[in-house]
Amino acid sequence: MRPLLTVLCLGLASGLSHPASAQDMPAALVDVDTVIIESMSQTQGVVGRFVARRSSVVAARVDGPIDDVPVDVGDRVSAGDVLAELDSDRLESALALAEAELAERLAGVTAAEATQALYRQDVDRLTGLRGSAAFSQARFDDSVAELNRSVGELSQARAAESRAEVSRDLAALELSYARIVAPFPGVISERHVDIGEFVRTGDPILTLVNDGDLEVDVAVPSDIVGGLVPGTAVTVFLDRGETMTAVVRAQVPVEDVMTRTRLVRLTPEVDGVTGTLAAGQSVVVRVPSGESRDVVSVHKDAVISSPSGRRVFVITDGVAQPRMIEIGDAIGNRFEVLSGLEPGDVVVVRGNEGLSPGMPVQMRESG
Repeated sequence: MRPLLTVLCLGLASGLSHPASAQDMPAALVDVDTVIIESMSQTQGVVGRFVARRSSVVAARVDGPIDDVPVDVGDRVSAGDVLAELDSDRLESALALAEAELAERLAGVTAAEATQALYRQDVDRLTGLRGSAAFSQARFDDSVAELNRSVGELSQARAAESRAEVSRDLAALELSYARIVAPFPGVISERHVDIGEFVRTGDPILTLVNDGDLEVDVAVPSDIVGGLVPGTAVTVFLDRGETMTAVVRAQVPVEDVMTRTRLVRLTPEVDGVTGTLAAGQSVVVRVPSGESRDVVSVHKDAVISSPSGRRVFVITDGVAQPRMIEIGDAIGNRFEVLSGLEPGDVVVVRGNEGLSPGMPVQMRESG
């Protein structure tokens, strides 16, 4: 980037077209830039639109009547904010029943462990009597059989405990689903239910759009889409006259057989854009359509729009003079100049709206 120049208006000068205005105008500090020649590709305007990368119909995950909907259309929410709540009495009872079943299964495990411990003690005691007159082989065999049976019963009790734990966890999960929360930040664009309505799993509750993460969708004619490889920067015109730069993120390799176009996704650079952007908002994308050419360009901040046309203030022989110009396509933060300026002309880019014709200036390079 070339360094901007800072201009200090000094006051009086002889031979001004409006000497009285120049005398009365206080000194003003302004920035200037130089008109240059740069390479520009031929472009074609293609209509596109903003799309939200994340837009979702938030649905119910369990059956039940709607107990509360604390948000409405147009409300902005953060991820995790409550969007709606279902009546949870049935789900709370189901959880309590599952917890009671789990407690019962835990008690069964404890009893089975105690029974197994008793049979193991009996087997150990009889084993210690082996070889003595008090040892009974039949009694020993019966004790071993009972111990083996208790091992199986304990395994069954622990399996029942595991099933009860899963049932308890599922009941707790369904209870948590009674509170419907935002999966991502955004704005409520549509409300599908109201308090008292009964919803089933999968029924729509609200539509949420993340307007802070927008891309540009544009269907580009297939004969010029080859110039839009990922990383290519293009100019996007908003309907209110503003421009922004967007970078190609992806080109979808599917062609519409009716229109002979391919979908291209662009990532816009929204910093500095005034106003609110919205999903579905129309834009015009300048798509490269031919070989590059050298053009005269001026910084967009130098251009002042008025009912009579566009003008800039040019610094000539130490004074600022207005000059009418005609502009063409945008090139990033600059405009193509069709007439009115020549390469090397120095124009005011900041503070130009406060200038008067013929104001004397002295230029100095800013740091």
